[in-house]
Amino acid sequence: MTDLSLHLVTDHRVPFDRLRDIVDQAVAAGVTVVQLRDKIATGAELFARTLDLADVVAGRCAFVVDDRLDVVLAARDRGARVDGIHLGQSDLPVDAARALLGADALVGWTANTPSHLAAAAALPKGTVDYLGVGVIRATATKPDHPQPLGVAGFAELAASTDLPCVAIGGIDVDDVTALRAAGAAGVAVVSAVCAADDPGAAVGALTAAWGAGA
Repeated sequence: MTDLSLHLVTDHRVPFDRLRDIVDQAVAAGVTVVQLRDKIATGAELFARTLDLADVVAGRCAFVVDDRLDVVLAARDRGARVDGIHLGQSDLPVDAARALLGADALVGWTANTPSHLAAAAALPKGTVDYLGVGVIRATATKPDHPQPLGVAGFAELAASTDLPCVAIGGIDVDDVTALRAAGAAGVAVVSAVCAADDPGAAVGALTAAWGAGA
């Protein structure tokens, strides 16, 4: 079973050469899932970056791509280790992605409301591996985000589903312990690592905070 405790979601605002270094340091420090998210890149750019980051991650943790099933399939066809995909509510249906990627792929789905969780519950067992639930706090990395849930709002949603819930959106190290205590199967961060002067140290602090919430 994939360790969902600490997801690093990449930031397209960071130059890619720097991003490669951030991912390398973060994985070495204990990130358990890397998600390549870049809604600005062309298909060709995203494909190249997927191949590149797959080499950087090198199987040390799970590696998934946001939204783009075509890129995941093409990268896998090239022999790259891409473990799965994270899909939003308006992306390709998760059952279609599961059918194409197979039972062993890691498939995440964004869920921000009770209706989203009800839709997830209606899917056949094994379609979705985890839900990305948020946003916890307002975040500049996703300007069109829904109303922030806060820790209490997250806890309410997480308690209403049997699926693992990964908290996302504006999370920093001070939120992690409370989120784990609130039922999070993991936390996903962008700026807390991508904007850090020392990404490895930032991951270490996040991991320590996660441990404190056990």
